[in-house]
Order: sequence, then structure tokens, then C-alpha cells
Amino acid sequence: MQTVDLKGKWRLNALNGPDQIKALPSDIELIIPGDIATALLDAGLIEDPYYGRNELKSLWIGKCDWKLSRSFQWDKENGCENSWIEFDSIDTVCEIYLNGTRLGESNNMFRKIILPAENLTDGENVLDVIIRSPEEYCDRESEKLPYAIPHTYQLPWQWEHRNMLRKTACHGGWDWGVTLMTGGIYGSARLRSSSSGRLDYIRTFAEKGESDQWLLSVICDYTSFTDEKVILKTSIAGMDSETEVKVVEGTQEIKFQKQIQNPELWWPAGQGAQALYELKIELGDCTTTRKIGFRTVEVINEEDDLGRGLKFKINGREIFAKGANWIPSDAFPSRQTLDRQKTLLEDAVKANMNMIRLWGGGQYEADFFYELCDEMGLMIWHDMMFACSLYPANDSFLQNVKEEITHQIKRLHSHPSIVLWCGNNEDLGALTWFKESIAERDIYLVDYDRLNEGVIGNTIKDLDPPRKWWPSSPSAGEGDYSDCWHDDTKGDMHYWSVWHEGLPFESYYDVIPRFCSEFGFQSFPGLESVSEYTPEEQMNITSPVMRHHQKNNSGNSIILSTIARYFRMPESFEEYLYLSQVQQAYAIRTAVEYWRAMRPVCMGALYWQLNDQWPVASWSSIEYNGNWKLLHYEAKRFFESTTLSLYTKDRTFYLSGLNDTQKEINGNVTISLYGFDGKKLRAMDLGTKSCEANSSQEFYSIPLDDLAGPSLYHPEAGMKPYKEDQDFDMIHDGLCDRFITAQWSIGSETITRSLFLTQPKNCSLFKPDIQIIQGDSWNEIILTTDVPAFYVQALSDWKGQFNDAGFTLMPGDRKKLLFEGAKKPEIGSEKLSESIRIKYLK
Repeated sequence: MQTVDLKGKWRLNALNGPDQIKALPSDIELIIPGDIATALLDAGLIEDPYYGRNELKSLWIGKCDWKLSRSFQWDKENGCENSWIEFDSIDTVCEIYLNGTRLGESNNMFRKIILPAENLTDGENVLDVIIRSPEEYCDRESEKLPYAIPHTYQLPWQWEHRNMLRKTACHGGWDWGVTLMTGGIYGSARLRSSSSGRLDYIRTFAEKGESDQWLLSVICDYTSFTDEKVILKTSIAGMDSETEVKVVEGTQEIKFQKQIQNPELWWPAGQGAQALYELKIELGDCTTTRKIGFRTVEVINEEDDLGRGLKFKINGREIFAKGANWIPSDAFPSRQTLDRQKTLLEDAVKANMNMIRLWGGGQYEADFFYELCDEMGLMIWHDMMFACSLYPANDSFLQNVKEEITHQIKRLHSHPSIVLWCGNNEDLGALTWFKESIAERDIYLVDYDRLNEGVIGNTIKDLDPPRKWWPSSPSAGEGDYSDCWHDDTKGDMHYWSVWHEGLPFESYYDVIPRFCSEFGFQSFPGLESVSEYTPEEQMNITSPVMRHHQKNNSGNSIILSTIARYFRMPESFEEYLYLSQVQQAYAIRTAVEYWRAMRPVCMGALYWQLNDQWPVASWSSIEYNGNWKLLHYEAKRFFESTTLSLYTKDRTFYLSGLNDTQKEINGNVTISLYGFDGKKLRAMDLGTKSCEANSSQEFYSIPLDDLAGPSLYHPEAGMKPYKEDQDFDMIHDGLCDRFITAQWSIGSETITRSLFLTQPKNCSLFKPDIQIIQGDSWNEIILTTDVPAFYVQALSDWKGQFNDAGFTLMPGDRKKLLFEGAKKPEIGSEKLSESIRIKYLK
């Protein structure tokens, strides 16, 4: 096998398009793998689309045709008889030419391209890839339709008819995303040559037998260039074998099996180790390796007394899924690097997550994404790349999708982290969104069924029968078309009534999803992030730039109106940013701690969303620049394997133990009622409480009226009894000057959680005197306070962040914080403690 790597420097030229191309030079340098927009930015030919409102200055890129070119050397004497060119992904509508001869074309960035290279010449060869305007293509395709195929719109400049083309949908904008209609060549690009054949795909099936013996079945898709006998060598777990295989010209499946005795198992994060075994295959002159994990996956979607559940069972153990939704890690594909994605996934694990939902409006990720999830124990709920739209169901579109799904399932099949294939994101629900599909329901339902069930579902079931096929998210399961936005009794739920419908956070208590795969609340990024895209004179929540970096039409209004509902109005721009993050953390904690306490009715909570693909106000818990929002710190606490759930519902305080470990947890539980001056009003020792392995257990409940009392700080106000029809803001109900903490002492460790008993704006908070003490090392500080302080966050002028934030600081605490980011040589003589400003709830 001979290989010429075609990555590296290419030349980029605009062929036609809007007037902006007239100012472009010829032969712009483009690094492959990479994209057109990055090349233009690197060459100084466009302004940074992430800064200010520059996005609007880059919309012309997607209206152009582009030519990508490079030359390479080929020595015919060292080559083999059969040569071909491979591209992992070309984005998107393209034609490929070698030495002026057209080799082929593609209109799907999610399919691998393999083209015979029969016209290679000895010496220099020229390879050209023409990338056509995706917007022009979609306009043409939509005009051919016999009836409209609608999709969602968020912005007036958004990519129209995006459902016509198999391209990353969010390239054209989303309600958190920039519109950056780029194109390019991603993954590997190479010329290959072989005298015998090509190993296209490897699929592995690990089946558990009796007495800890596993049967590993392997299917190799092999394209032979002739009828012959080839040597097959395999190696795994110290077992080597060699055999002769007869092949015929063309593509065929070569199968073999291995008996593996008592392998170490692959477990999700927090449940055990992620054992991986290297499988090496040599077939003819082809060699490849795969990392194999031995684990069983059961997705239980059975009828029960409540409806129809959804839960994951790994190696026979029921797992509560804890995690978030993943979108592409950057709007510039060139920046979607291994290092960037590794950091994001490591941050997910640090927040005690065990599952990532790969969302259907993005893309099938690069191989290293799945390898990282395998290594970290992050289960993947994997959508196919269809989202929030209706789609064509003509023969050519369906065949294109079938080839896409075939390629992706075969490519990704061996990853133990993938536990479910899902047909789409919200396409089932989209049937009820558009006037066209409401008026002519049957036409669009048939189209949906032909695409989703007939092509996507059947192809997945044929290629990967052991792995669960889930028709849509949200969905009650195969054959059930329930409204899983509002019906919490079946399947997976997208619960958006708090954000989109304006319901209070307490509405999270009104539903107990069997599995909630989307729910969320927005916040702004921190000041460091905002400063990277906003000039100082625009640092106002309603300024043009701040509104431009808010892609949800009602986003800022919802954030601000909800602040008014729950918190006191902030006094500065930075306080607005901070308080929006407090609010987000408060909201999502409300949902997750309650739903975890409802285990086993609820068996999963994946909030929207983990990450951003540009700097923006969004639902993410990690900002574009990598800084954690307060939600991510809170997630680390509410997703902890062993913790406490505190919530109030129906005028009652509840305390539950949560235990996701494999052993029963026993420990002494105490509850303390404090005034906001820090004085303890009451203490209750509940004695030893137990929580069985992988379960939740209610420890205690008490009516709120039994915790209430006359005002500690304004006795003249008296105490008025609570009435549901009263304006809660206008009364003192005996809870405004006190809060509750619970402690669970387990061996030498103590878990402590606190909770307001009323809306934070009604609480009689004291102004804390928080002292900052320089620690023993340069990157360590210690915080103390004289009165309780809530949602405490330490911020530094240095670039980086602390290892904890959003916590409650009590008198007597010495909270140690470690600064992560800057290196000491970059700091100079200044002490860390001198660069700190402290945020807390007021």
C-alpha cells in the first residue's frame, strides 16, 4: 500500500459570487484539513466574525463558488496498479478534478469520497476541488420540489432551505449560533495505491456468553482488485492468529470470530474503569487497529404503571444518565481540534457527567471525539444529523441519506461509548410546527416515515442490530407518537416550558420525565468573554452588539424578566452578567436535584447545552473561551455520585439522599436552620440514614410553616400566613430571613448543601465582609466571611479561572481556591490575592 498525504498547504481562489470577491487576491493559502472562512480570516481578508457585528460582513462567503488546488509528486515506478483518492469529508457541493479530468462529485459532507485516480502522471500532478455555493444549490433544489418542505428560521439572514443539503445545519445559524457558511476539506485527504485491495470498514460485535466468556465477531468490508488469496492476521488480548482468505474482485465482507475469556469490562464514568483492548488487523497489504470495549448495553423502553420508561443498563447495572448536549465545538471547522474537544470532554467528566448527547443539528464528529469518549467513559446518545425540519423524500435524497448512514454506522460502529442511535432531533414534533404540514398532515407524515423509519431506521437496524434504534428525540419509542414536550410519562422528554413558555422554575416540580434529554435556561458569558467581542462603549445588555450576540429572539427579555421574578435587579453591567449565571445555575439545579430524587421513575437528565461554538448568550455551561459558567460548577455538585437533594414543593421541604455508586451509603444526617446573619436558629439530628446502591432515598420532609417564624430583623412586620392567591412579593411569610442547610457525614467526608426557602429577592441577605488571604502557593487563595454569602465567585484580572465557584460561604469556613490557567512566570511579582474581585448574591 502506497500513500501520498494530501493535507497541508492548498491554494484557494474565488470563482464567482458577490462583489466582495473582486477585492480578493489569487492563490490564498488554505491549510487542509481546514475551511474557507478560516483561510480568509488568516489572510486578513475578512474581519473576525465573532467580534461585534462582523458576522454580517461575512455572509457573502456562502454565496460564492470556490476552487481549492494543490499539486503533488507521483512516482509511477513506486506506485501500484490501482490508485484512488480519498477524502473523509468535503463541505459540501463539490466536483473533484485530477490533471483537468473530472473524477467525480458529491453533495453530502457526511459521506466519504473514494474516486479512482486513473490519470495520474509521472512527476507533478494537480488536484482541484470546486466547492459550489451551498445557498445557491439549496435555492435550486427547493424550486424543483412539488410542494414546500419547511424548516425553522431564527434570523432574517439565516441560510434558507438548509434541509435540501446534507451539510452541518447550524453553519447557517441557530438560536445560539453564528451564521458562517463556510466550506472546506476535513479529516484525511490522501492518494492511495495498492496492488491487492482496500480495507474500507471494520465492525465489531462483542457478545457476552457464559462464565465470563465473550464472543467477538468482526466484519471487514474489503474491496479486492482481483481474484486472489490474501493473508489475514489478527491480534487482540494477547491472542494472535493467521489464516488465508479467498477474495474475489469487488467489495465483500470478510468475517472472523475470537473467544475472549474474562476481559475487563468497559464502564461509564463513575461506574468503573474504561478497559479498552487493541484489535489489530492485517489483510493483504492493509493494516488497521481499533480499540474494543467489552460491555453490554440494554435500553429499556417498556410499558409500566406510569407509562413507558426509558433507562440504560450497562453490564446489567441500571445507570442514571447525567450530562449535557453537545454542539459543534467551533463555527470555524479548522478550530475543531483534538485539544479543544478533549478539554471540553474532560470538563464534562470533571462535572461528574457520564453521557453526552450528540445533537442532530450539528455533525458526525471526527474519530478522535469518539476515541476520547471511549477513554473517558462518556456514553454517547447519537442523533443522526437531522434537526427541527421536514425533509424531502424523493428517491435521490433518500439514496444519498442511505449512503451517508451506511458510511457513518460502519465508521463508528466499534466505539463502546455509543449506546444509542437516534433518528433526528425534534423532526417528529416539527410535523406540528408548520402551516404546510398542519394543513396537509398525511403528505408530510408519509415523507417523514419514508426517510426516518424506511431509510435511517432500517439501515441502522440492518448494520447494527444489537444497538438501540430510537426514532426521534423527543419520542416515546418506536410506534408511539406522543407529545413528549408536555407528556412526561413516556420515553425521552424535551421540557422547554420554563424557558419558552415562561413558566416559573417551580414548574420543574410538575413533571417527572422518564428521561429528560433537553431542558435549559440561558445566561450571558462572563465579563472576560464579553470583553473579547464587545467594545467598552457597547457594554450594556441592550446595546446593538450585546443583542447581536443573543440569537434567541426573546432571550434577553426572558433573562431580565426572570431576574426580576427571582432576584433583586443588579446595579452594573458586570452584575447583570454574574446574576444571569446565578439564575441559570439556580434553575437547572432545581430540575436536576428533583428529578434525581425521583429515581427510578426518572433515569436521565441531559441539560441543554454543554458548549458554545462562538461567544454568545446561550444555554451553555461552558463559555466559548473555555471558562466555566456558574452552572458548570453547580453541575459538578448536583451530578456528584453521592450527594443530597434539597427542594421545596407544595409548601413542604424535602431532603433526599442520592447514590449512584455500587455500594450502600450510610451516614449521619443533620439539618440546620440559619438566619442570614449566620446565627443557628434550629438544628435537627436525623441520625444515621442509608441510601442503597444506585438509588435515591427520601430522608426527611417538613411543612414550611413549621420552619417559619416571626421576622428576625424586622419584628414590626409581624408574620402573615401564606396564601396561594396573595402576591408573594408583598408579604412576609416567616421564611424570608432564614435558610436551611443539610449535612451528610459519610466516614471522614461531609456533604453539605444549602437552600433558600423562598425566592432569593425576598431574602433578608446581609452584606458579607469576605476576606481574601494569599495561600501557601502562588495560585492559592483562602476566603473567609463574617456572615453567610451565597453563589460566591472569585474573579481574577489574570487569564484563567478558579477550581470552584457559586458556592455558599459560611462564617468559620476557610474556603481554599486554586487558580487554573496562568503560569507563575507570566504573573510577575503581583500576588494572586491582589488581582481578585469577589461576586456574591445581593
